[in-house]
Amino acid sequence: MSGKFLTGDGRRAAARADDSSAAPRATRDRNEQRHMSQRALRAWAIVHRWTSLVCTVFMLLLCLTGLPLVFGHELDILTGDAIEAPALPASQADARASYEDVLRAALKAHPGHVPQYMIWEPDEPLLPIVVTAARTDTPPDDTLSTTVDARTAQPLGMPPGKGSLKFVLLKLHVDMFAGLFGKLFPGAMGVVFLVAIVSGIVVYLPFWRKVGLGRVRLKKKRRIVWLDWHNAIGMLTLAWALLVGATGSINTLADLMLEAWRNDQLAQMVAPYRGQPPVTVRASIDDAVKTARDVAPGMIPSFVAFPGTRFASPHHYAVWMRGDGILTTRIMRPVLVDASTGALTDSRELPWYLKVLLGSQPLHFGDFGGMPLKIFWAAFDMLTIVVLGSGLYLWLTRHNPRKGRRAA
Repeated sequence: MSGKFLTGDGRRAAARADDSSAAPRATRDRNEQRHMSQRALRAWAIVHRWTSLVCTVFMLLLCLTGLPLVFGHELDILTGDAIEAPALPASQADARASYEDVLRAALKAHPGHVPQYMIWEPDEPLLPIVVTAARTDTPPDDTLSTTVDARTAQPLGMPPGKGSLKFVLLKLHVDMFAGLFGKLFPGAMGVVFLVAIVSGIVVYLPFWRKVGLGRVRLKKKRRIVWLDWHNAIGMLTLAWALLVGATGSINTLADLMLEAWRNDQLAQMVAPYRGQPPVTVRASIDDAVKTARDVAPGMIPSFVAFPGTRFASPHHYAVWMRGDGILTTRIMRPVLVDASTGALTDSRELPWYLKVLLGSQPLHFGDFGGMPLKIFWAAFDMLTIVVLGSGLYLWLTRHNPRKGRRAA
């Protein structure tokens, strides 16, 4: 019957009937939404559980080896491997030997070697490090380094070698003594770690809304207390863990990025030299550095790559210039100098991916703010170890349904 023929009481009765039929539908919709939300939460919990399990052991290794490396210089002092600039009379304090004299001093200490790099650490400008090897293409692990006094061109010794504690820790942290695969695998674990963090946030949100951020229920069972501490410390270290995890994964791609730069930008800059014979008589390194300073005023040398090494070409010095401030020290620009004449060949800004790599390194290592930042980095490293360890404990002490049924 059409609604226009209903009386007032009939229309009210029909409205009540409509309302009564709508109420179950709304309840069903709410129940379905709640059920879907619970299913999504369970899915996120599964993602968090398994991504955490996959990466925990490797992340613990990286945190444990990275902790002493935060204090790398202090570790050298503790183990007796530190090399300090000797005190000189006031008349010699401002003296500077030529770069060629520094190079000759290092080569004299290792007869038969050829130079690969001359490096100036930002916090030790008076102590350049000269890397030498039997060949220009010798792998880094088979080279020798000599620290030379920049004022007197006197060799002061060799930085920690393969047998040192610092070398072992660094190799475990960087590539686990497994070469390129050993670098890429921890990078993949870093990505899994980031997924574990994000999924952990999603799983924690309902508890956050219900109980409060960072609350630890100390009167509950021990496992609940461990879980609350795991969540609370995890939220405290959230930003740091995301930052270090992301920048660490980027750093593992350094070799691939360098190879991409060599095949792209470097190949373009040295194209006119293709097919020419290798350099036999090279120009002075002092001339090369002077040319680079003229090209990049306001910047200072970070390192010089000699002809034939990975950071240069067979026909060029590559003088890598860097910014002269705390915030610009990782901004670098390579200047290619003809190794025969000392004249400029080319200089270009680095591609975006190398800029990202260079910018990620200080954020990962925390080595740009002195001792206060080192202490901050170390503290959050230790807190992350607690988060990883507590997560592993919660997994190992998880409830076993079979054991529960047997006990019942």
